[in-house]
Amino acid sequence: MTTERPYGTWESPISADLIAGHRIRLVDLCIDGKDLYWSESRPVEKGRYAIVKRSENGDHETMIPAPYNARDRIHEYGGAAFAVFDGVIYFTNYADQRVYRTTAGNTPEPLTTIDDVRHGDFALDRQRSRLIAVREDTLDGGSEPKNSIAAIALSGDGAGESRILIEGADFYSNPRVSPDGDRLLWLEWHHPNMPWDETELWTGRFDDAGEIVDRTRIAGTEKESIFQPEWSPEGDVYFVSDRTGWWNLYRRAGSEDTNLTPEDVEYGAPGWNLGASTYAVDTDGTLLVRTASNGVDALILLDPKTGERTPITLPSTEIARVVACNGMALAIVASPREANTVVSLDLATRQVAILRHSIDIDIDRDYLSVPGAITYPTSDNQVAHGFFYPPQNRDFTAPAGELPPLIVESHGGPTGSTSTGLEINIQFWTSRGFAVLDVNYRGSTGYGRAYRDALDGTWGVYDVDDCVYGARYLADEGLVDPDRLLIHGWSASGYTTLAALTFRDDFRAGASNYGISDLEAMVLDTHKFESRYLDDLVAPYPEQKSVYDERSPIQHIDMLSSPLILLQGLEDKVVPPNQAEMMFEAVDRKGIPVAMLLFEGEQHGFRQSQNIKRALEAELYFYGKVLGFEPAGEIEAVEIRNLG
Repeated sequence: MTTERPYGTWESPISADLIAGHRIRLVDLCIDGKDLYWSESRPVEKGRYAIVKRSENGDHETMIPAPYNARDRIHEYGGAAFAVFDGVIYFTNYADQRVYRTTAGNTPEPLTTIDDVRHGDFALDRQRSRLIAVREDTLDGGSEPKNSIAAIALSGDGAGESRILIEGADFYSNPRVSPDGDRLLWLEWHHPNMPWDETELWTGRFDDAGEIVDRTRIAGTEKESIFQPEWSPEGDVYFVSDRTGWWNLYRRAGSEDTNLTPEDVEYGAPGWNLGASTYAVDTDGTLLVRTASNGVDALILLDPKTGERTPITLPSTEIARVVACNGMALAIVASPREANTVVSLDLATRQVAILRHSIDIDIDRDYLSVPGAITYPTSDNQVAHGFFYPPQNRDFTAPAGELPPLIVESHGGPTGSTSTGLEINIQFWTSRGFAVLDVNYRGSTGYGRAYRDALDGTWGVYDVDDCVYGARYLADEGLVDPDRLLIHGWSASGYTTLAALTFRDDFRAGASNYGISDLEAMVLDTHKFESRYLDDLVAPYPEQKSVYDERSPIQHIDMLSSPLILLQGLEDKVVPPNQAEMMFEAVDRKGIPVAMLLFEGEQHGFRQSQNIKRALEAELYFYGKVLGFEPAGEIEAVEIRNLG
């Protein structure tokens, strides 16, 4: 039997404690022989990235003890921080960014010798007993880190030495050694491009001294994004290119490129992290490929010679980090009712096994809101996409005639996409009586290059429009309360939140998690990887500084009239804390209800359990005060200035 209670006040088993203490983040995957590996970030261990092995007999073992933390900081977002070859684990340790190696039951030993020289995205050069890796360092004293591809000697007198093989471009990724050990593939790109804007695929040959010679660019032209190059067993090259307007999968044999997937479907992804993979080449040459269409993923086996496709049945709508070796594959999958999960797939039998859930407790499905995909009209006679989550809790109903408050959220990036997997943070809200709209605004991936490029020059305009129009659409459809529209976001979507609250008057309140308030400050005080990102999204700087001022919420506090809560990590190098602090002080001076929580030891995103819990509950408390309802349960109070 259900209890009648107003929206927003429902009791829910999906608590902040559950989210903070029972959820991990699944990161990188690796196969070595018959052993399967993944890394996972554990909030109860202050966000430490542990490496876990699943042996052939099914046993799970944590391979590196605390405080070792397998996380690199290349491009600040890191990725591909560990690899396993012949039972030896190599990983970058977060504290000193040195590469360590270890085997089962042994204490990790440092391999590289200099602190803060970052390495990741490892490949094994067997012939020369060394690792090939992306490297990032500041040893030359330049104004920004230097990126390169380096070789790390594994034995001999020079063991541990990191020697640069390739340099000159602003960024590198995906070094891959050919099956015969004679050649190397890699991606490189230059300012002001991001990897989804314009990248180049290069190959070179190892000479007798192990240097790279005969360097040749084999793909990548103006306005072409190349993603995830791999070798075939025969020495041909696979890569993903958006030269048709969609990220399709190609095979290069000799000097001929063949599009293996000539359709309006995405086979790539934005390269925010090293090691991103949407397909894998098995040892026998079979391709295991993730497809993405209208925000929903699927998995197929693709015979590169015949073009024959075999669908793989998975109860999943989101698939990432695809790897394969010796007839076995790994991937991270999710669905609206299942959070991120590491699964293995026997490519011969199609048998799927669950190896690790990101949430280690069962949640009754009657508490879970299942999203529906929506497409709705937006500004300039275009359309935007999103997923709508209605309130859902088996124990409660709302009074007759009451419409739920709506929280509009959007993904970070801004180049990226919303998840179709179980987002437990969204369920935290829907199970309490909120509706949620998760927006894939123009600029999102998964809908082709034209949709992705629509945000060029319009960030702070189109993303805001798509959030506003989405909220209005749901209100006009009678699905949400038009007087209780809220918006929250993180990082780039935190900027969208601040811009929506400043330049529009549709939202009653909002929450910005490490969001950008000053675009100029972002350009002047961010890390190398994103230092030219806004050239396309906003305008070239400093030539068009006026556009930055025009779109920066901090410059237009006089237009902001909605309550705001800011949540920020104090060690954030992507969006520095002064962004939140400036916004807080300006809103406070104006006399608008405002709150701010600063978290020690947190970078770009909250990883420590106590901070995850506090941030969630603080936002709920804030909305309760602003909208005039009392949330269920005991929640620590938040100091709200100017509340009256």
